[in-house]
Amino acid sequence: MEESTALCAIRYPDGSVSLYVDEAYAVERGVDPAKLVRVEIPRDLYASGTVQEIREYVATYLESKENGAA
Repeated sequence: MEESTALCAIRYPDGSVSLYVDEAYAVERGVDPAKLVRVEIPRDLYASGTVQEIREYVATYLESKENGAA
């Protein structure tokens, strides 16, 4: 069994994030696919975390990536 589940995400200048189940759905919603980032969510967080906890995980991941830490 896989240890993580991937989501597509986009982070806006104000720090907020939008999550998408896959790139096709994001494009369908009008998102530029070049701006999407694929983020691996740990299986336990994906299975039992709240949407807010997942958003915070993704926001922290994207912020660290932008700062060169990831």
